[in-house]
Amino acid sequence: MKIEIWSDVVCPFCYIGKRKFESALEQFPHKDKITVVWKSFQLNPELKTGSSNSINEYLATHKNISIDEAKRLNSYVTDMAKNAGLTFNLDNAVVSNTFNAHRFIHFANQFNKQIEAEESLFRSYFTEGKNIDDLEVLLKIGEELGLDSTELKLALHNNSFSEDVRGDIYEAFQIGVRGVPFFLFNGKHAVSGAQDSSVFLRFITKSFDEWSGESSN
Repeated sequence: MKIEIWSDVVCPFCYIGKRKFESALEQFPHKDKITVVWKSFQLNPELKTGSSNSINEYLATHKNISIDEAKRLNSYVTDMAKNAGLTFNLDNAVVSNTFNAHRFIHFANQFNKQIEAEESLFRSYFTEGKNIDDLEVLLKIGEELGLDSTELKLALHNNSFSEDVRGDIYEAFQIGVRGVPFFLFNGKHAVSGAQDSSVFLRFITKSFDEWSGESSN
């Protein structure tokens, strides 16, 4: 059974949602029959990397709120992340356009490294304060994942997988996705947001039972 997840790698709720979803999947007895596909989404496709000095400034401008309100929001998601077993160092985050990062994920998918690429990018942005729009940073991450550096460098410099990213975003638009994370179970049941793992487990179970019934007919 296929589970598709639309996500942006600078979305804190996407990283938190990933952890909660993974916790649910670990509890599911037939997880070996589940295929997880990560799909590209951009919360702010027009963003220019480095255009804000800090994530607080970016958030304040983007949401039209005060710096203090932005700090409170970031503090809230940092605590939420901690409860999910994640460490957010948002004061060090480099505000980045994610188009190249999504191209990188599509490249990694050719070698069955999509989930690892997604995780590495989340960690690089939220925990390690790396510029995930920087091609050298992406090459380094690729090297750590065991991807071919020459092939990856060529793909990144040639704008490869751009249409794949745009295709994911267009598909999201077609099915009515307006925010991420967005989870689609067996092409039928949708869940939005970083829900509790019990919610994800319920939808995995329900969708799998339906899928199993369809497969046996």
